Amino acid sequence: MKNIMFFCIPAHGHHNPTIAVVKELVQRGNTVRYYSFREFQSKIESTGAEFIACDDLLPEISQEVENGTKVMTTTEMTAVDLQMTAAMDGFLSEQVEEFKPNVIVADSVCFWGKLLARKFEIPMVVSNTTFAFNKYSSGYMKSSLAEIMDLITGNKRIKAELKKLEAYGYHEKSIMPLVQNDNFTDTIVYATEKYQPCSDTFSKHYAFVGPSVSTDLRPNKDNERPLVYISLGTVVSNKPDFYKKCVDALKEEDVDVIISCGRTVEPGTLNTLANNVKAYHSVNQLEVLSKANVFLTHNGMNSTSESLYMGTPMVFFPQTNEQRAVTRRAKEMGTGIELKDESVEGIRTAVMKVLSEPKYAENAMKCSKDFCNAPGPKGAAEFIETAPHIMPDEDKKSIWREILPGMFALLYWLVAILFIVFFEKITGSNKWWIVAIVANVIFPLNKKLVSVVGMKLFS
Repeated sequence: MKNIMFFCIPAHGHHNPTIAVVKELVQRGNTVRYYSFREFQSKIESTGAEFIACDDLLPEISQEVENGTKVMTTTEMTAVDLQMTAAMDGFLSEQVEEFKPNVIVADSVCFWGKLLARKFEIPMVVSNTTFAFNKYSSGYMKSSLAEIMDLITGNKRIKAELKKLEAYGYHEKSIMPLVQNDNFTDTIVYATEKYQPCSDTFSKHYAFVGPSVSTDLRPNKDNERPLVYISLGTVVSNKPDFYKKCVDALKEEDVDVIISCGRTVEPGTLNTLANNVKAYHSVNQLEVLSKANVFLTHNGMNSTSESLYMGTPMVFFPQTNEQRAVTRRAKEMGTGIELKDESVEGIRTAVMKVLSEPKYAENAMKCSKDFCNAPGPKGAAEFIETAPHIMPDEDKKSIWREILPGMFALLYWLVAILFIVFFEKITGSNKWWIVAIVANVIFPLNKKLVSVVGMKLFS
């Protein structure tokens, strides 16, 4: 049996998938210490793991962020992560010496967990609570202009925070190795291979275990009339006007409505608006989804996965970049439609369309079968127990998959430039620029071909 350290950022969406995994690890005889925050204490302790509070070391955040009315920028979140690493270094170094962990499991954006594993050369497993993103699947993440500008303007600040970490023995020159997925790090992804975009481009260091769901519940849509479930998660849920529009949209329809409105909206302000609506701060989401006929959702990874696990089609209403990536994949699976019109009529039309067209429910049930047959928490626990995974042949293939496109690009443009230089001598024409234009047009096609060939050769 192993001593296992777990690390996570203070976010429900990142904690929730780990709970069933930790419970499984404890039941299998492992000793698990979970370094987290008091908000999640009871949930963690219910698994049998030892909870270690880190709240006192967490940098201060604004009240707006804490209550969900404001979302931190990528730069702000990254800076907090790095500051947390410095603040926790002394404490966690002592914990390592005392606990002697065999493996560290760190959330994909929990830098202090990742850096601790690197500093002490402890085998690490990354817990990836959204899709895994590499150069192939990253197209699903479309950054807004504001997000791009934030990354550009925040680069100096991030470099300064990395520089401060050198005094603690962390010598990271760039933030990218901490953020991006690579093909050599043992990683758990809470998606199936069918659901994960471009899953065939990831090495065997990735375990696609499916949704981390621990329940005996299964889809049961035998309702007297259709049940509509509405929730925007825990991060961006302060939208009372939107919830009121949902009530107005559905109050005259022959449906029942359940709204989970979060901490900042008072359910009583919604419950009095229609007889067929029941609003709550929170609900047992899996239980509601097992019965729901449509889910109007923000498309967080967990909510979307739980919806598909229960065979519930969706009306997609993404609020963040990550949620838009999840939405794109769910749309590709034919499991719902995106809400483009936030008016009362737009909401009504979208919900009733999903309810009236059986294909969405049918496709959601196909995903349900895939999800229910996935390795789940047991598969994740086994993967953690057997870490580190040494796969020299697979790693060699991964290296070639990574470098082949770059080698081709270099060779392609070298040949193109040489041809352009000697174009006049070869053809007697001075219209060399035509060759440059043609080479530039053809290059993306050839690059894609090389990537496909590389995947075939080294798979």
